[in-house]
Amino acid sequence: MTTPLTHTEQPTLSRRQFLQACLVGGGLAVSGFSLLHWLTGPRLTAQTFIGQAGTYSADIALLIRRGLQELGVTPSEIKGKRILLKPNLVEPHQSLSHINTHPLVVRGAVEAFLHQGAASVVVAEGPGHRHDTLLVLEESGLADVLYEDHIPFHDLNTMEGVTMPNLGGHTKLTSLTFPRVVQEVDWVVSLAKMKTHHLAGATLSMKNFFGVMPGNYYGWPKNVLHQVGIPQSILDINATIKPHFAIVDGVTGMEGDGPIMGTPIQAGVLVMGRNLPAVDATCCRIMGINPHQIEYLRKADQWLGPIHESLIEQRGESWRYVYHPFKLIPEIPAHQGIRLA
Repeated sequence: MTTPLTHTEQPTLSRRQFLQACLVGGGLAVSGFSLLHWLTGPRLTAQTFIGQAGTYSADIALLIRRGLQELGVTPSEIKGKRILLKPNLVEPHQSLSHINTHPLVVRGAVEAFLHQGAASVVVAEGPGHRHDTLLVLEESGLADVLYEDHIPFHDLNTMEGVTMPNLGGHTKLTSLTFPRVVQEVDWVVSLAKMKTHHLAGATLSMKNFFGVMPGNYYGWPKNVLHQVGIPQSILDINATIKPHFAIVDGVTGMEGDGPIMGTPIQAGVLVMGRNLPAVDATCCRIMGINPHQIEYLRKADQWLGPIHESLIEQRGESWRYVYHPFKLIPEIPAHQGIRLA
C-alpha cells in the first residue's frame, strides 16, 4: 500500500532534472512554492482517483469501492471505523441535481464504506441557507435515501458544539467550534459537489466543510466565517478538523454563477482522494480552472497538501481525458484570471 501523503526526500539532481525543474519554475512561483524549495526541500505528494459515471444510474458504490482500492484504502483500514459523510446540501430543490450532492452518491458512499467493514456510517450536514434542515432533506431527495436505507442523520446546525484551538491561524479566530459528532467518529469524509463559486472561484471538498460549522454558533449563511474571510476560514477549518477523505460529485456539476444560481454541466466524474487540496486541484483542472489562482488552494499548497500537477499521482482516468471546462462569468471578480491556460 502506498503512503497517501508523504514527504519526498531530495534526490541528487542531474543536469537534465535541474533544467526540467527550471521549466516548471513559473508555475511554482505562482503557487508561492519557491524554485529553491523545489530543488532542495522535501515535498508533499498525494494520489487522486478519477472515475467516470455518465449518469447517476451508474453503480456509484462499485465506482467508489474501486477508488478506495486504487488509493490503497484497504478493508483492514476501514474495519470497525465510524464514518461521517458530509454532503453538500445548499437549497431544497430535488429537480436541480447540480446544486446538492446527489442522494445516489450519498447512498453509494454509505454502501462502499459498509462493504469495506465500517462499523457505522452517518450522514451529517448543517445547511447554510436554510434553518429548516428537514425541508432541505425532503426537497433534495436525500430524505428518501436515508429512510429507505436506515441511514442515521445529524443536523449539525443545532448540535452541541465542542471548541478546539484554531490550528490554521489564517483568520483572527483563536478557536473554532465544531459539532460534537466530529469527536465521536473515526473518519470525516467530505462528500462535496463540483461547482464554481461567485466568491471563492470554486467550491469543492475543502469549501464543503463550511457546512460542518454549526449555524447556532456561526449564523446563516455562516456569517461569522464570511466576515473573517472565506479563503482564510476554509484553511482554518481544514487545518483544524483534519478530514480523512474526499469524494466530489461531478457527475452533474454547476458552472457559471455558483454555488446556487449557476447552470448544470455534465462532467461525468467522481473525484476522490485522501488529501483534500490534491483532490480539489485535480477537480479544478477538470473544470478548466487553474488551482494556483484559487486563493485557498494556493495557500494550502505544501502546507495541507500538494496542488502542483507533478506532485499528484493520478489513478483511474487522466484529468485531461475528462477535461470539461466550466463556464466562468467575466463580470464576477472571483472568476477573473482563473482559467487554466
